[in-house]
Amino acid sequence: MEALLKSGKEYICLMHIHTKVQQSKIHKVAKQFLGKITQMPPVKSAIKRQLRQREIYYLEILEIKDQDVLFKVGCQAGTYIRTLCVGFGKELGTNAHMQQLIRTKAGPFNDKEWYSLQDIKDAYQLYREEKEEQLKKILKPIEFAIQHLPKVWVNDNTIDSICHGASLKVPGIIKVHSKIEKEELVAIMTLKEELVALGTSKMNSEEMIKNQKGLAIKTTKVFMDRNTYPNFKKA
Repeated sequence: MEALLKSGKEYICLMHIHTKVQQSKIHKVAKQFLGKITQMPPVKSAIKRQLRQREIYYLEILEIKDQDVLFKVGCQAGTYIRTLCVGFGKELGTNAHMQQLIRTKAGPFNDKEWYSLQDIKDAYQLYREEKEEQLKKILKPIEFAIQHLPKVWVNDNTIDSICHGASLKVPGIIKVHSKIEKEELVAIMTLKEELVALGTSKMNSEEMIKNQKGLAIKTTKVFMDRNTYPNFKKA
């Protein structure tokens, strides 16, 4: 959940504009919101109300009918679409508000893989009848949920100590994703692409590659069971 909360999101939003505006102007204003924007969280929000910067990856107008605008937006985590609609209205020279909102993507999960509790119950019943295809379709390996995170791959000798709570030092690293920044959430992986743990980077990618020693990632959550990989140093 920690990894998904910080991942990019996609929404389908129905926005109502309070006065009639030419469609060409709506399309023009939509382009102005691409990239970095500054937002004030709404009054009813779970965080402190102060200006903060968020990024809009894409904003596509899907349909315009009278004063209702249906659009799709991809954005950085923590972007308030309700506030985006208010800002959209101001740029149009009027007011606007959000009427309906559906989240269609969070990290690697999207609306094409929505399953109801009834779907899960039915799949489980089929599984009990030795028909496991539907349950396999619904259940994902944990690695699926962190595929959007930057990663560091470690040698087999290092894995068991991480599983016991140790943080990752430079000598245990085999390869790293480029563009890792300090204080970023990073996935620690085996060379077989198995998730070992999540941690906070204490070096950037260049330092992890260049340095001979030092703390690279402070482990925060361990997912792999202890002794999954033997510690050859102790053998």
